[in-house]
Amino acid sequence: MDVLGVLNLGDVAQTFSKIGTFPVFDLAYYIVSILYLKYEPGSVEVARKSPVASWLCAMLYCFASYILADVLLGGCPLDYFQYNSHILLASTIWYLIFFCPLNLFYKCVAFLPVKLVLVALKEVVRARKIAAGVHHAHHAYHNGFLIMVIIGYVKGSGVALISNFEQLLRGVWSPDTNEILNMSFPTKASLYGAILFTLQEAHLLPVSKSTLICLFTLFMATTKVILTARHSHGSPFILIESWVCHLLFGSPLGGGEEEHHASPAPAPVAPVSPVKTKEELGEGTRKRKSKKAE
Repeated sequence: MDVLGVLNLGDVAQTFSKIGTFPVFDLAYYIVSILYLKYEPGSVEVARKSPVASWLCAMLYCFASYILADVLLGGCPLDYFQYNSHILLASTIWYLIFFCPLNLFYKCVAFLPVKLVLVALKEVVRARKIAAGVHHAHHAYHNGFLIMVIIGYVKGSGVALISNFEQLLRGVWSPDTNEILNMSFPTKASLYGAILFTLQEAHLLPVSKSTLICLFTLFMATTKVILTARHSHGSPFILIESWVCHLLFGSPLGGGEEEHHASPAPAPVAPVSPVKTKEELGEGTRKRKSKKAE
């Protein structure tokens, strides 16, 4: 019975891995990516004032992983833009989300049940991209395990890693959103997934690639749907990470992240006396006059 279950899982994984991502899964990936762009502060105003800048930001949200991976592997960052069908599809989604009359398209895709389906489909593309990135790096650097992890990580979370550059295109600069310093769940999961796929590519993980893709996709889709439904930005890895960091690096157990991000209470400001203010103003005026005289 166990053998039959393993065979059935292997068959399902093989069939699942052969399913192409275009256009259904890629469509969901573009919709969710550009939907997150619209959530960014100032993105709607930028779309009205400078549609070209908004379109470039949308293309980065959709294709940043390919651009970064090509740059790191010595390729041309514009290579992926030769696929006209993908560019046309992403551009159409961008236009509908930002400029559809009465905001109808945005309201439809932002409706929670629809959004949950789209989020799950997007994670299918993420898992495939991580696996493809590791496989591509393995062909270029057979024993470069670190390079495989980096390329797989970039393929899975490219938009997060390039977010600061994308902010410059929108005229916004938020260095506290650096994804390396404050990793979100998709970024962490992409890193862990890249490590798993690297181990599998090096034949150190006793599982087939199709099975690993299927299991990782199932985990990512389920977790992301639950987090989206609960409007949560947490991570299921936080407990394990807390213990590992405590053992290896001496980090405090629990609450460290919350205390780190908590802003201290503002100190009470003493009222300024009007008389004192006038005296300070008078003193400043006398100093300016003395400087002019000198």
